[in-house]
Amino acid sequence: MHALLPRPRAILFDLDGTLADTAPDLAQALNKLRTDRGLDPAPYENLRPYASAGARGLIGAGFGLQPGADEYEELRIEFLDNYAAAISVHSRLFTGVPELLAYLRQTSVAWGIVTNKAMRFTHPLVPLLGLADADCVIGGDTTPHPKPHPAPLLEAARRLTLAPQDCWYVGDDLRDIQAGKAAGMTTIAAGWGYCGDEGPTNWNADAVAVAPMDLMDLFSLTSS
Repeated sequence: MHALLPRPRAILFDLDGTLADTAPDLAQALNKLRTDRGLDPAPYENLRPYASAGARGLIGAGFGLQPGADEYEELRIEFLDNYAAAISVHSRLFTGVPELLAYLRQTSVAWGIVTNKAMRFTHPLVPLLGLADADCVIGGDTTPHPKPHPAPLLEAARRLTLAPQDCWYVGDDLRDIQAGKAAGMTTIAAGWGYCGDEGPTNWNADAVAVAPMDLMDLFSLTSS
């Protein structure tokens, strides 16, 4: 059982792997790089855990290359172009997310999106996913520093005219929890997300939610 969490006035969410399952379209963009080079597609199950890490994670998983490698920048640009051309073919909200967001509206809790995805992709994707009524949307290039720096979360709190301690941040990557803690927010690990190589129980989040609807249970147990 988690200790009582402070009641939030807003809940902020990561996008990829937290609100939406975008891995299928990200994997498709990566595998187009491979097939265009005469390579077989990488197995989806090998790519999915790295979807939250964007181009860096997927190119690393699909080509074994990291930033600084000779071909990396060319692959990164081409990957992003592939993704922009087919950004929401198979992407969907996770089961329970629409009901969770409706519950927050009913309880007068604001909600927003704080993602490391550049606004070039975030701006068109958010309405396609049915998330256009978010109270704020912060992309990876909205502030000078992306997560795990706290700047994007602090900017979200500023736009909502709330103190950081009045917000929860929910994400499926260690950097989300690091950013939330650095911003002074309550942190919730999204155990239903991609979560990388290491399970969310090791991230020192204030709580771990197994499914989106678990946040409703956590909210009901908050201290006012």
